[in-house]
Amino acid sequence: MLLWKEDNARVGDEFMRQLEPVAAYIPYMVCVGNHENAYNFSHYRKRFTMPVAGGDGEANNQPIERSDHGSEGMWFSWNIGKAHVISFSTEVYYYSVTRENIKAQYDWLDKDLTEANQPINREKRPWIIVMGHKPMYCSNTGGFCNDPNDPVRVGIKVFNKSLEELFYKHGVDLEFYAHEHSYERMWPIYKHKICNGSYDKPYMNPRAPVHIVTGSAGNREGQSKFIPSERSAFHTDDFGYTRMIVQNASHLYLEEMSVNKGGAILDKIWIVKDKHGTGIYDCHI
Repeated sequence: MLLWKEDNARVGDEFMRQLEPVAAYIPYMVCVGNHENAYNFSHYRKRFTMPVAGGDGEANNQPIERSDHGSEGMWFSWNIGKAHVISFSTEVYYYSVTRENIKAQYDWLDKDLTEANQPINREKRPWIIVMGHKPMYCSNTGGFCNDPNDPVRVGIKVFNKSLEELFYKHGVDLEFYAHEHSYERMWPIYKHKICNGSYDKPYMNPRAPVHIVTGSAGNREGQSKFIPSERSAFHTDDFGYTRMIVQNASHLYLEEMSVNKGGAILDKIWIVKDKHGTGIYDCHI
């Protein structure tokens, strides 16, 4: 909505006006995507005031260890209830691509996850959840995530450290993505290998992070279609949205609501974990 070609972001102005009756009363957190790339993401930076950021490698193409202005941050984290949530930019791999930008975010993520995994912190907030725009995995036709060299997952030549490996190492529980205009729930997965907790209870003590693509809220480009994939546990191209409840330290509930079907629940799962932390996964490849 904030692309320069969208009438120099005036389409974004109208979108924000439509959002205002909700945004004025209900707090929400954002995550940058490709539709915000105009003028080095300046429209996005100035419209949304998020928590004080941990870093902003895209500002003037210079890595910044810490931002003093929350709205300037392209990646940040916050704590809510029993969860530590991280919003990060997949767009450093597609726009203003420099080793400095990518490394700045990667180093900040590593530092943030290390701190979140300190015993006292992980005990208070056992669930670590990340969200980015372009997914690591999906079964959509023509999706970025069908590329075996997907840079979000494996990195790029100038900086080839893998976000997938980083999230796996630090015991990230749940990963939300979008970009594809659909909803999809993956089996627990690592490096293309399905690592369910068990045959009967795949999301009970999963042996790898759980990936959810939740990009079905609505758009004018049409919904994304699918190709068969053994990675996919459930998918739908209904217009809808995902709801999450962190019930307690061991139980997290997800459900996908359909707008097309008047609020019907299309999909639901419980993720159940006896323990959280660094090094808990054993998805051997």
